[in-house]
Amino acid sequence: MNMTNSNIKQEFSQPYYVPVKNEKQIFTAAYNRGLSILLKGPTGCGKTRFVEAMANELGRPLITVSCHDDLTTADLVGRFLLKDGATEWVDGPLTRAVREGAICYLDEVVEARKDTTVVLHPLSDYRRQLPLERLGVTLNAAPGFCLVVSYNPGYQSVLKDLKDSTRQRMVAIEFDYPSPEVEEKIVAQEAGISSEQAKKLVRLGQAIRRLETGGLREVASTRVLIAAGQLVAEGLTFTDAATAAIAGPLTDDVQVSNGLLKMIEVYIGDKG
Repeated sequence: MNMTNSNIKQEFSQPYYVPVKNEKQIFTAAYNRGLSILLKGPTGCGKTRFVEAMANELGRPLITVSCHDDLTTADLVGRFLLKDGATEWVDGPLTRAVREGAICYLDEVVEARKDTTVVLHPLSDYRRQLPLERLGVTLNAAPGFCLVVSYNPGYQSVLKDLKDSTRQRMVAIEFDYPSPEVEEKIVAQEAGISSEQAKKLVRLGQAIRRLETGGLREVASTRVLIAAGQLVAEGLTFTDAATAAIAGPLTDDVQVSNGLLKMIEVYIGDKG
């Protein structure tokens, strides 16, 4: 359900999520105390799915913003727009969440400009307030509001990192890829394939994650394993599915790609 633009959506789904550690307990405790939450982990490990599952469990609407380097404060908070010849204020997704008591999830928050994320400070500490400077008012967060942000430490650099002043206002939950047993259940459920088929894909994913090569910026995530499984469910061979959904997205380097194709042949082949 897209809203004002393709990067902002409101979620009301009932996602499938398998707890890995104590992330549900930490999230629930932080939510109950009105604390903001920072999710840290590699791409495709389930951070977004986890937030969707927790919003559903807590019975709160979820407003998701996919952050990028052109995201402005006005994109989050709101702006005046011309409508029928008159100037009208339109709330941004963060303001809507504050007013409605929703969970606001800023996905890959380090991609946003640093001057944009500063607006989060009064919301993410004891004040739980959002100043709307253009309106000359300050909103108190409605009951149920929770600010959740995520980022991938693998992209961390001097230019793309959270300020310490932002980090220390949040409770951090560390994510990683699940154990093979848990990941097999997730892949089988999400892709609609058998446990044995899921096991083959997870074995391949585990092997790729053990590789020591500078040719891969990211390893095989749970997300790409699910995508490969979905292609298998549509009738593709394991080789074609894994090539399209795993090897292709991971690298453009010919040598590294050839190495991944050999791993696909060794670990799963064409047998379903």
